[in-house]
Amino acid sequence: MSNNPHSWQPVCPASELTPGQFVEFRLREKAREPAGMPLTGFLFLDGTTPRAYLNICPHLGVELNWMPGRFMDSDNLFIQCSTHGALFKPGDGECIAGPCQGDALTQLDLREHDGQIEIRLPE
Repeated sequence: MSNNPHSWQPVCPASELTPGQFVEFRLREKAREPAGMPLTGFLFLDGTTPRAYLNICPHLGVELNWMPGRFMDSDNLFIQCSTHGALFKPGDGECIAGPCQGDALTQLDLREHDGQIEIRLPE
């Protein structure tokens, strides 16, 4: 296993990605601030396009979901931060409502390789 912070990390078989389901995972890399904190992310289908983001609200650095696998608002249109209700567009992570409006979620690089979805931190 490579220690390169920009190496690809398998998350799940591509066949496990189904609409409405979120796959949570822990990244090999640790956070810079606070140093050494585990980084987590989530993966989902935006229509038919797989997307992956760090599970960190840009406002306070808290995890977005209020329970495992629950990231969307009640209308199932936007990713919602459970702490302050900020809303993020699934397609690009842009915050459109809430205390971090104008910020965005950190999108992860994503690819399908040998039937696996793999992610990595952007360069």
